[in-house]
Amino acid sequence: MTTDEPRELRYVYAVCHPLGAPLQAQLTGVAGGPARQLEHHGLVAVIGSVPERDFAEAPLRAHLEDLDWLTETARAHQSVIAALATVTSPLPLRLATVFHDDSGVRLMLEQEELRFRRGLDRLAGRVEWGVKVYVEEPEPEAKAPAAPAPAASGRDYLRRRRAERTARDDRWRRAERFAQELHDELSRYATHTRIHPPQNPELSRAGGQNVLNAAYLVERSGAEEFVERVDATKGRERDLRVELTGPWAGYSFTADEETGEGETS
Repeated sequence: MTTDEPRELRYVYAVCHPLGAPLQAQLTGVAGGPARQLEHHGLVAVIGSVPERDFAEAPLRAHLEDLDWLTETARAHQSVIAALATVTSPLPLRLATVFHDDSGVRLMLEQEELRFRRGLDRLAGRVEWGVKVYVEEPEPEAKAPAAPAPAASGRDYLRRRRAERTARDDRWRRAERFAQELHDELSRYATHTRIHPPQNPELSRAGGQNVLNAAYLVERSGAEEFVERVDATKGRERDLRVELTGPWAGYSFTADEETGEGETS
């Protein structure tokens, strides 16, 4: 390679057990490059080549502030993980996990071998489902036009405000009780669970206030029953919306529960 040729780095998507078959020839990932397997110490890193001009430390830091670039990269990253999840139970790595060359990836596999094997054992034969519960504002009641009411007294105004506040508080208590009962029920169908912080409605662009944001690691063989249990709760409580997403690779369950470790960087 001549000095003016662009240098390529190694982008790592996931770690898994040997697949016994090549990846799909048409499977492309980040920066439009194909994904391939790199086997070492009985583990496989699924990697691709990406240009240094975009994924070296400084340009990558700048790109991560670019929402359009970040969205496109995350979508390509997810497409590779999703393809792997159809044939195995991969251990996904964090977005933009990059090394200089294959040797750096092999060193990672050696240094993190025990953690990777624990994680793969935890995810084996299982998929992740996400469940969210939202509190929605009640629909205003349609009323026929009426003659203007006389001005309310200060006492009437305060009484009305107290009633509104009480109704709102009751709605939240009912939502929290429903969310806890739903989580307890769904946990019986999962081998592991994670409670994430509530989603910011401005960022998620979802209507209502998020009162439950949970992930459940479920045996593939029990996925149908799990989905049925979630579906049975939809519409059970007024002003509450239940959303189900998945199945996914076990993104929420890559860290060791005992240590709280995150993904490799």
